[in-house]
Amino acid sequence: MGADGELDVFDAGRCADGYALGLAVGRRFANVIRSRMRQDLVLRDQLLPFASTAKAPPLLAALQAANRERYPRYWDELVGTADGSGVPLLHVILLNFRKEILPFIPKQGDGHGREEEPDGDCSDVLIVSDSTAIAAHNEDGNVALLGHTYLVRATLPDGLSSFTAYTYAGELPSCAFGFNSNGVAFTLDSVPPVNDEIVAGAIARNFVSRDLLEAKNLDDAMRRICSPGVSVGHSYNLMDVRGRRIVNVETASGNRFAVHEAGATPFFHANMYRHLQVKQDENSISREKRAAQCSVDSKETALSLLGDTADDKYPIYMTGPTLHTLCTVLVDLDKETVTIYKGNPKNGEMALVLPML
Repeated sequence: MGADGELDVFDAGRCADGYALGLAVGRRFANVIRSRMRQDLVLRDQLLPFASTAKAPPLLAALQAANRERYPRYWDELVGTADGSGVPLLHVILLNFRKEILPFIPKQGDGHGREEEPDGDCSDVLIVSDSTAIAAHNEDGNVALLGHTYLVRATLPDGLSSFTAYTYAGELPSCAFGFNSNGVAFTLDSVPPVNDEIVAGAIARNFVSRDLLEAKNLDDAMRRICSPGVSVGHSYNLMDVRGRRIVNVETASGNRFAVHEAGATPFFHANMYRHLQVKQDENSISREKRAAQCSVDSKETALSLLGDTADDKYPIYMTGPTLHTLCTVLVDLDKETVTIYKGNPKNGEMALVLPML
């Protein structure tokens, strides 16, 4: 999304392979990708300095080997993005593996060490009742992402299906939300476990969510997110448009997962594990408590909740200084549409309405 709130959409069409897709995206958004690389303090002040230390090469080599072996086409896509944008491949690798690298960067105790990357990002409301079947999602991110996101559409090499994905500049589509022509959609919430729950050099979340864009149905989507041996867990809100189902799946290292099916009682998920028993940093308590105080029974009330700013310190709708709500998306399974809102979703200002099927 640009600084003016407008979202740039790129249809890459049918690409012959992963490298061709990454190359096309990299070329189309070269200026946006380069701009993000310059402004991203996490990359500049934490990831790049760490990459020059003795501890980095073994971790980066293990991450590259594990993910390239399991997802060779997506690895080629990542390389193509770097080549197309003219950005060093190392920078693209660091951004795509940032959640798997940051826990291993030593903290300084003198007050001059690395700034923690906030993990309090993204909130979801899920409802499946007789009258309503929706997932409403705030896509929250670091201030460096403002003006550095875009939508990528692509047809798979076999030509049988396509996907649309909200994408962070320089990263694989999508660590945010997306859908495909098979009727599978998803939104994502980070869930920050404590460091001893993290496996070094294992499968990365950006590669799992890229794979999810190609799911053929809900069962296939579940297999794609539950089978990899991941380094860091995640929370997935999976939607089966044709089957009118929404499930929340929490995953963790060690092939652990828990599934909750959304129903008529609104289900709110932020950045805490709610079902899977994992040691975690509970950073979303304020948003969870605020959501419990609000009555949600429709699209309008769901959007109102996601626009809530009642808690000055930990609002659901974020406006800085570090974390911002980049956009809000509403997936309507009955209308088979994805609506992206700009600004506070309570105001109902739509940026795009996308048909899903």
